Amino acid sequence: MTTAPASDRVTLDRRVPPLGGFNLTYLRIELMRKLRNRRTLIFTIVFPIALYVIIGVPQVDTPLTATPIAQGGPSVAAYIMVSMAMYGAMMSATQTGAAVGVERAQGWSRQLRLTPLNPLVNVIIKMIAGMLLGLFAVAATFAAGAFSGVQLSAVQWIGTGLSGWILAAAVFTALGLMVGYLVPGENAAQITSLAIVLLAFLGGLFYPVSSMPDFMQSIAAFTPVYGISQIARAPLTGEGLDLLWVVNALAWLALFVAGTAWAFRRDTQRV
Repeated sequence: MTTAPASDRVTLDRRVPPLGGFNLTYLRIELMRKLRNRRTLIFTIVFPIALYVIIGVPQVDTPLTATPIAQGGPSVAAYIMVSMAMYGAMMSATQTGAAVGVERAQGWSRQLRLTPLNPLVNVIIKMIAGMLLGLFAVAATFAAGAFSGVQLSAVQWIGTGLSGWILAAAVFTALGLMVGYLVPGENAAQITSLAIVLLAFLGGLFYPVSSMPDFMQSIAAFTPVYGISQIARAPLTGEGLDLLWVVNALAWLALFVAGTAWAFRRDTQRV
């Protein structure tokens, strides 16, 4: 019997691609899908700016700290601007979950399981795309603040912008993905939007935690919004970085990423 040459043999083994399948083409596709969604752009960029204009602009001349604005002190408007920018980044990031819910309904997530794409890499690509969308929300809100007269030092602009964007987008993109893999269809968008509003109020995003009743302050310290909002606004308030803020942010990020990876495997394990 003639044996087929080694080059003609068929193998069912799949080659694992470099970096688990991570590539810029897939990332670009994910980002473009988000930028084409006009409803998402309106509610994640226009809405935070509108809130800032209504609430923050009238406070442009109101000092936030004991240092007068004329001497370089921040204004209440700057505090609200940072909060609204973070809110926009959080809303933008969690919309990733809505896209995942649609993918699951269409069977796309099961199709991905047939490819060599590593589930964790798939999660990371979607997280990066969600974070980039959150960057647009932060930049737009900061531009509105600068145009309305908010005056900050270069360190404050960069410190609040980068920390607010990176932390809020990372944590809440992971949350949106986790919900998207657990909840069917368009329900993911409704659940994540409601969760963002609730967590924003409980975590003190819209007002200082110190102004809450004592029992609410205890609750706020354990919410996903608390750590990231305190870190992002520290350059304005002049507070030193608290290790508990960092632990809070990293713990919730790790929890949501692990939950997303588990939910992805669970959703596609029948393939």
